[in-house]
This record gives sequence, C-alpha cells and structure tokens, in this order.
Amino acid sequence: MAEAGAARRPRAKPHEAAPAERRPGARRTDLAPESVIHHRLRLGIVSALAATDSLTFNELKALLKTTDGNLSVHARKLEDARYVACTKGFEGRRPKTEYRLTPAGRLALERYLNHMEALIRATRHTLAR
Repeated sequence: MAEAGAARRPRAKPHEAAPAERRPGARRTDLAPESVIHHRLRLGIVSALAATDSLTFNELKALLKTTDGNLSVHARKLEDARYVACTKGFEGRRPKTEYRLTPAGRLALERYLNHMEALIRATRHTLAR
C-alpha cells in the first residue's frame, strides 16, 4: 500500500490510450527523418542506391549480405518514407524488383551525413582536451 501523502501519477482512464512513449512495443512517429536512415541496413540501401541509378532486389541482397525478409522489411520502410522507389516487373517470366533513390531520399541521406559529420567534429573536439 502507498504511503499517505506520496505523489501518485494520474491514471489513464480506461478509454484513453497511454502515450506512445509509455506503451510497450509502441512505435514512435515523431522521430526525425534521419532516424529512418540511421539503421545499418537502411543506411546501406540508400548508400548503395546513391552510388548508382538503380539496383535489383537480388543485387542489394548480395551487396548487403542479408536475407530476403530483412531486405524487404527495411526497403519497405524506406519506401514508406518516400526515400526509395520500387518498380516491379518481369524479365522474361521471372519477377524483377528494382529500387532507386528518390530526390527526397538523396536529400535525407545528405542531411544525415552532414549531421553525422558535425557529431564527429564535435566529439573529436572534446577528445582533444
């Protein structure tokens, strides 16, 4: 039992959802755009696509040494953010999925790299003391 006079957090009413930050497993939607790119595999996808016009699903999978499922999930997140465009078609009778970096994706990658470079400079400055 709580002590008398102890501060208590107000309880959420049963019909009100708790804020996303407090719900276990909840996804945050207020993250910076660069956070979409920050994941290792997503950064690999946008970096690889920045270096060429387009890559197929199989080329990306081999380049990043990942599984079909992992690549699909992370490519979809980049598509949802409109950083990557996906074109599905056929080459003969075989399905072919091709990805390219969008102008928004190129801009997001540039912002991300600028942010990381500034972070590195600031960190190096503190180490020089």
